[in-house]
Amino acid sequence: MIYNELTQRGTLDFPVEFYHIERDNTRYEMTAHWHSEIEIIRVLDGELRCKFNNQSYVAKRGDILFVNSECVHSAMPEDCVYECVVFHMDFLYPNDDDCRFFIDNVLNHEYVLKEYYPCDNSLIYKTFNEIFDALKNKNEGYKFYVIGSFYRVFGLILEKRLYENAVGSSLVVGKNVPKLKNILTYIRRNYDKHIYLEEMAEVAGMSPKYFCAFFKEMTGRTPVEYLKIYRIEKASRKLLNTDEHVTDIAYSCGFNDLSYFIKTFKELKNITPAQYRKR
Repeated sequence: MIYNELTQRGTLDFPVEFYHIERDNTRYEMTAHWHSEIEIIRVLDGELRCKFNNQSYVAKRGDILFVNSECVHSAMPEDCVYECVVFHMDFLYPNDDDCRFFIDNVLNHEYVLKEYYPCDNSLIYKTFNEIFDALKNKNEGYKFYVIGSFYRVFGLILEKRLYENAVGSSLVVGKNVPKLKNILTYIRRNYDKHIYLEEMAEVAGMSPKYFCAFFKEMTGRTPVEYLKIYRIEKASRKLLNTDEHVTDIAYSCGFNDLSYFIKTFKELKNITPAQYRKR
């Protein structure tokens, strides 16, 4: 897997995936990545510090965030429980020309949709929550509710003009985001090897000193912190989904010392690798 996620969401006829994220989830801290799908995030408890391209948000209980297609996004939870819905917008293609025009402009990145929806009682806020609740409960006929609520959300976005034209929008990516995507892709392809800071800086086309400042500004983490977190994320998935020995998992995820791996894992997960696997 590279930082541009290519995972199949849901099924071919209903490409919608729902995620409920708590502390013991392998993806509790959302490391920076991007994908062609749209993502909606709902904060159930605590606080979620998000970075969407060059924009920063602090979402609290009840708030909703909207991640545009191809946006590099990350999130740092603080005692947080949150949920995500990831979906392909093109499965909503209507027959009406006006509706198709709007969806085409979103898919082609001509329109950039508003990203932050604070907790309130507005109709669009309630409709976002209807999507989450239907996917979470999966009662009979829930797909009709989900599809209908998606149409209602986009109708309200269009009616209230909760979008901007890409030209001149503050939400449009600058030249820094393609550089970030290059280095994130490099890290994911090489996380299992020893990666030197100079190598990452060279991929980004920067000096090591400037690269560290750039990476911290864009992701909220230093390159070393970020690599460590991603390696632990990969290791936690292997602990849950394979029977590999802890030592083998440590080495396969770029750790050359078992003691350091256990120490780092406990530092980030508040539990040892062996305890994590049992739980």
